[in-house]
Amino acid sequence: MSRREEQTEGTRAALLAAARELFSERGYAAVGTEEIVQRARVTRGALYHHFADKKDLFRGVHEQMEGELTTAIAAQLAEAAAEDPLAGLTTGVGSFLDACTDPRLARIVLLEAPSVLGWAEWREIDERYGLGLVMAGLQGAMDAGSLRPQPVKPLAHLMLGALGEAAMVIANADDPEAARREVEPSLLGLLDGLRA
Repeated sequence: MSRREEQTEGTRAALLAAARELFSERGYAAVGTEEIVQRARVTRGALYHHFADKKDLFRGVHEQMEGELTTAIAAQLAEAAAEDPLAGLTTGVGSFLDACTDPRLARIVLLEAPSVLGWAEWREIDERYGLGLVMAGLQGAMDAGSLRPQPVKPLAHLMLGALGEAAMVIANADDPEAARREVEPSLLGLLDGLRA
C-alpha cells in the first residue's frame, strides 16, 4: 500500500471510529457531521470524499459492526462445530445473543439502522452478513446427520428471522441480560426440533 493509500485508509478509519463512538453514545439524529469531523480530526471535505453524506457514513459504521459480529461468531461457531456441528449452531446462537446485550451494538445495528437506512436496506445488509453464516451452520449440522435434511436456504431465512426478533426483544428490554436469558431457550428449542 502506498503512503497516499495509507493516509486515505487512515482518514476513512478515523471517520468510522468517530462516527461509531458518537452514534453509540447519542444516536444518529443527535450527532452532526461537524462534530464527527472534529472528533476524527479531519476536514469536512475528507468526510464527503469518503462518504456521500451522514447516512452513508452511518451505513459504513453499521456494515463495519455487522462484519465484526459475523467474523467473531463465525470463529466461535467453527471452533465448536469442529467437535459437533449442532454444538456449533448452539454456540453461534449464544454468541449472537450475547452481542445483542451490548448497548452500542444494540443502538446502531438493531434500533437505529432500520429507521436510518430503511427496513429493506437494513434487512439486505443483515442477510448479506448473517444469512451465509446461518446457512453454513445449518448445512454443516445436516451434513453431519445432526439435523434432518431439508432445503437449507428457506430454513436459514426462518432462523435469521427468529434471531432478529430475539435481538429486538433484547435491544428493547429494560433489562437486556434478563431478556437474553428468556429468549435463548426458545431459540435452542427451535434448533432442537430440527434434530435428525
